[in-house]
Amino acid sequence: MKGMLQTLLHAAINVSDLAAAEYFYGNVLGLTKVQRVLKFPGAWYELDGFQIHLIVANYDYVQPVPTEKWGRQAHLAFAIADLEMAKQRLTAANAPIQPSASGRSAIFTHDPDGHVIELSQL
Repeated sequence: MKGMLQTLLHAAINVSDLAAAEYFYGNVLGLTKVQRVLKFPGAWYELDGFQIHLIVANYDYVQPVPTEKWGRQAHLAFAIADLEMAKQRLTAANAPIQPSASGRSAIFTHDPDGHVIELSQL
């Protein structure tokens, strides 16, 4: 018998600076911004039917503090075709980069609020 879950819809993360987050997710990562009808501050981005909801925190937001190995904390993971191109784009945007400790063809970075993002070459 199949479980009650049907499909993955979105992940929501809090951001402190919407413009900086939109630049990172839209320009650096290249996600497509999609329409949203909600009134509270935020922006939605999509990749292959999965959405990331950036929600402006309406409280004193505390950025996550990365551990020594970024991949061992909560993170969003994306498949990429070209690891070197991703490194170049992140470097050009002054985003931090940490190679995967496992030796896989993967890197980790942070968004402007410190959320960890994994980019794995498949």
